[in-house]
Amino acid sequence: MHIPDGFLNAATLATTGAASAGTLGVAVKMAAKKLGEKQVPLMGILAAFIFAAQMLNFPVAGGTSGHLIGATLCVILIGPWAGVIIMSAVLIAQSFIFQDGGLLALGANIFNMGIVAVFGAFVIYKLTIGIFGSNRRGQIIGAAAAGWVSVMLAALAASIELAVSGASPFGIVFPAMAGVHVLIGIGEGLITVFVVSAVLASRADILQMERI
Repeated sequence: MHIPDGFLNAATLATTGAASAGTLGVAVKMAAKKLGEKQVPLMGILAAFIFAAQMLNFPVAGGTSGHLIGATLCVILIGPWAGVIIMSAVLIAQSFIFQDGGLLALGANIFNMGIVAVFGAFVIYKLTIGIFGSNRRGQIIGAAAAGWVSVMLAALAASIELAVSGASPFGIVFPAMAGVHVLIGIGEGLITVFVVSAVLASRADILQMERI
């Protein structure tokens, strides 16, 4: 999922970079208004967990790779704006420390995994809760559905960026990305369900905290 440098053209880099910088700026302002003492350690734990989970990569055609994302877990446990900050921090650290994803492509990678995946998960989770209710059943179904959809949406965004940049035709890169991420999305959904179930069983109060 991490796009390296050299695959996106200047227009795509500039557009995704501007969108990511603007969204991250809004997220920081939202967090400054709502962030409390209880949310800070949770954000740190989520960042560490997602950082570790994303280090396991699977090579995919078209110059990118596949892995778990973690956006849905952020959305459910702490909210979408905090999720944007967590995902951005993880992607920035991975880019600078491990060269996982290009520095010039950092805006695109944040856009795909830190914005598209986060808000895609947020919309699907809210829709699912609205249909099945906010009880345990609704939360578990929402976690599974949002986890899978968030991965697929991020893969779609990366495929579009590679295609419009001329790196790989959409008809080649999207089937390659989708084929891998259909399975990765199932894994993402299962892991999210497992963590949310554990939180519901032991620390349900975390899910009652204000979302950011």
